[in-house]
Amino acid sequence: MNDAAQQMILWLIPGAPLASAIVTALLGPKFLRERSHWPCWMALAISAVCSLVLLVSIVPGTFAGHGEVVVAQGYQWLQIGGVDVRIDLRADAMTAIMLAMVTCVSFLVGLFGAGYMHGDAGVARFFAAISLFVFSMCMLVLAGNFLMMFVFWEAVGLCSYLLIGFWFRRPSAAAAATKAFVVNRIGDFGFIIGVLLIWTTYGSFDFAETLAKPDVLATAGTERATLICLLLFVGAMGKSAQFPLHVWLPDAMEGPTPVSALIHAATMVTAGVYMVARCTPLFALAPTAQMVVSAIGATTALLAALIAITQNDLKRVLAYSTVSQLGYMFMSLGAAAAGGEFAMLAVTSGMFHLFTHAFFKALLFLAAGSVMHAMGDVIDMRRFGGLRKALPITHWTFLCGAAALAGVPLLSGFWSKDDILFALERAAHGESEHAGFFRWILIVGSVTAVITAFYTFRAYFLTFWGEERFPQEAGHHPHESPPVMAWPLRILAICALAIGAAVGPTELFAHYLEHSPSIASLEQSAGPQAGVEGAAESLPEGAHEAHLHVMIFSGLGALVGIGLAWMLYVRNPGVPERLARALDPIYALSLNKFYLDEIYGAILVAPTRGLAWLSALFDLAVIDRIVDGVGKIPRLVSRVLVPIQNGLVSTYALVMLSGAVVCVLVVLKLVF
Repeated sequence: MNDAAQQMILWLIPGAPLASAIVTALLGPKFLRERSHWPCWMALAISAVCSLVLLVSIVPGTFAGHGEVVVAQGYQWLQIGGVDVRIDLRADAMTAIMLAMVTCVSFLVGLFGAGYMHGDAGVARFFAAISLFVFSMCMLVLAGNFLMMFVFWEAVGLCSYLLIGFWFRRPSAAAAATKAFVVNRIGDFGFIIGVLLIWTTYGSFDFAETLAKPDVLATAGTERATLICLLLFVGAMGKSAQFPLHVWLPDAMEGPTPVSALIHAATMVTAGVYMVARCTPLFALAPTAQMVVSAIGATTALLAALIAITQNDLKRVLAYSTVSQLGYMFMSLGAAAAGGEFAMLAVTSGMFHLFTHAFFKALLFLAAGSVMHAMGDVIDMRRFGGLRKALPITHWTFLCGAAALAGVPLLSGFWSKDDILFALERAAHGESEHAGFFRWILIVGSVTAVITAFYTFRAYFLTFWGEERFPQEAGHHPHESPPVMAWPLRILAICALAIGAAVGPTELFAHYLEHSPSIASLEQSAGPQAGVEGAAESLPEGAHEAHLHVMIFSGLGALVGIGLAWMLYVRNPGVPERLARALDPIYALSLNKFYLDEIYGAILVAPTRGLAWLSALFDLAVIDRIVDGVGKIPRLVSRVLVPIQNGLVSTYALVMLSGAVVCVLVVLKLVF
């Protein structure tokens, strides 16, 4: 494919969703109405096809060592002093992989959404916002400089606010949207400060002028690079819901379920991971920052997994699962601090998990939406059960997604999770001075893997096994979802089962980078710039055996977690309740999300509200009175002049004469 065709494709990928958003917003409410999903479907299909074409055209050349980068020239955006920013679209192998994942998953979510939102009065607004969301995410991924990335970083946040609060008449939805918006502003403040530091340090926002030039990056020094990386990571913590800025994501379940699938799988939360991976050359200069990334990821992964164990809302279980899996990705990205030939393995493993996670997490959320659709919008697992016969398609597809998330051997989640654990194992047993630190990270990752399998199949067994129970809202005969909702589930189920093996390892004893052009190509887009080597070469002696041991261990961990869930929720369903009573303080801690919302409320929200109340009181008692006092001055001055304005012509003539005499005297004094 020639350069002109590739550049046209680059503009089509975000352009089609943008056109759909405009058309649906203008014509949807009055003309399209129930057919408002048509422009969205067509636009997302165009974007998905173009993304796959781009992937096929870029990846083979990158894997062959050409390091192909496609740039579509746009226009001059800012040129003020030393600031020179263009709107250009930039695509390399990492970009192509992200775009393929974002657009394909978004298209399937859009198909499902047409059935899920059928009959909703705001359907046109919904699909306009979905199209705008995908456009913003595609532009974020295609951004050629940090400032453009930040603009669409904010646009993604705006779209998430609109969609989380889609049913804004519900107080809970409005509150969840506000919470997401405010928490993300905290992270975004750190991000923009980091971006400005990049400009003051390197004199450019452009990726090609910074990340692609190791000699330029090295001029900053370790301390400045560490500060920049930590500030950028603060932005990633907000967008990708990492502790302590993770609290917004579970509440985001107040939006329609397709929105949850889109946020958790293909857009919003993946932006932070992508940004950190994109900035690998910069993070490679700051091992301390990378260790912070890994530590925060490990803390988040374990904390969210422990909370998910006791949640009764099916969508919240999946939400905390997303938070935990994102922590896994950051654990892997931070493990690059160990250096050596495994540094790029850590980065590619995190991106690989981001890729596979998108498909099986979208599947799980859409399957949960199918359950809600059949249960009359009830999602509390205590109110239904035994749904596998009533909802056979939903049951089998949910099982595929659950098995992939749990890391059942040979499924998608197994390959990517296994590579993360392998990267951590190599970091823990390497010659780096940080090896001891990564041993603890490896332990946390291994424990979290077992807990993940347990809580995932706890949700599966509570929903689809046991005595058949339906809530009153579902009626007497709940039915399976219509084909427009069922087919996306089937397609995503196939991806959950096979896509990890398709782009990952083809041999159990070989590392997937040696057999996967799409993932190995990341080494060309980031590795050489970061100064790491050996990512796509043969691993050192003994590494394949170590990898096999990790695979066996992680596979056994998944089976242990699943077996424990089966023992407690199928074979002995009365045991969990007795355990909850026996371990009441610990159970309450998990059930109430470690009281983090209450702690934030007491430490941050309450003082802020108190300050707002004092500010309002000061405004009324002091500022308003000062303003009112200033407003009374003209009235007081006018009272001095009132006697003169008596309506008598003689008085006015006397005043004029007096003024004229005064003026003459002044002039005479000045002259003589």
